[in-house]
Amino acid sequence: MTEGTDEGAEAVVSGDSGQAMADMSGQAVVVAFGHTLKTLRVRAGLEREEFGRLIGYSASTVASYEQERRIPSSRTIERVDEVLDAGGLLTVWKEQVERAQYPVFFQGMAKLEKTAVELLMYDTHVVNGLLQTEEYMRALLTMRCPPLDQETIEQRVTARLARQDIFDRRPAPLLSFVMDEAVLRHRYGGRGVLRGQLKHLLLIGDKRNVEVQVMPVDCEDNAGVNGPFTVITRNDCTKFVYSEAHATSTLETDPEQTVLAAARYGIIRSQALTPRESLKLIEGLLGSL
Repeated sequence: MTEGTDEGAEAVVSGDSGQAMADMSGQAVVVAFGHTLKTLRVRAGLEREEFGRLIGYSASTVASYEQERRIPSSRTIERVDEVLDAGGLLTVWKEQVERAQYPVFFQGMAKLEKTAVELLMYDTHVVNGLLQTEEYMRALLTMRCPPLDQETIEQRVTARLARQDIFDRRPAPLLSFVMDEAVLRHRYGGRGVLRGQLKHLLLIGDKRNVEVQVMPVDCEDNAGVNGPFTVITRNDCTKFVYSEAHATSTLETDPEQTVLAAARYGIIRSQALTPRESLKLIEGLLGSL
């Protein structure tokens, strides 16, 4: 992986030792939060079952939070802080705990998404995470090899769904998605999962700040043959290029490379079907299922 030198980009490390250090850092945050939560709950004289009822979760879920087996959402942390009258002792952990929800290789990208004014995304293997339905997510995560444990799957589904708040952000960022037609034909999870995913794409494609385009399988030219990537423009106009493969990632900050990537995306977009043609193709695929 390549480490971004810009202060707004989360450091991304490479190699086994770097991965271990990053994992340790994220785990340390989760451990510290869990210990703080338990200390405040016990100080308040609440058993896990009673506390769970107050925040809308079971006692076993509370135990999972305290024992670092599950990572709470930002909203849950806010609720917990309120119920325990913690005065911000728990909400101060929100950003770091949220970051720990994501795989280490994706944490830098997750942070950049939050301040992006434009995202240009080209995908060749699966539907982009920002466009995935919950059922499609679960199908993909369940197919991982080696298998992920169920708590990790639930954690990643929750984190990925939270990222989709970007569609409700104001001011709305500009979002452009181009995907290979083959992505829309893979029946990951079965026919029903794919039907739900295609319907979702049609709904998202109608949003004014979103363009969904398909690169047809019979295209004779494609500037994206080198694989998927995302060009991120932050609110200070700084650009980044993100790509990943095999649980590693690259976050490129070199201005020349980011400009070239944006230009390459422009060519890809011109070679793909128009947004209107793409939605018609998706409707056709949906009708054939």
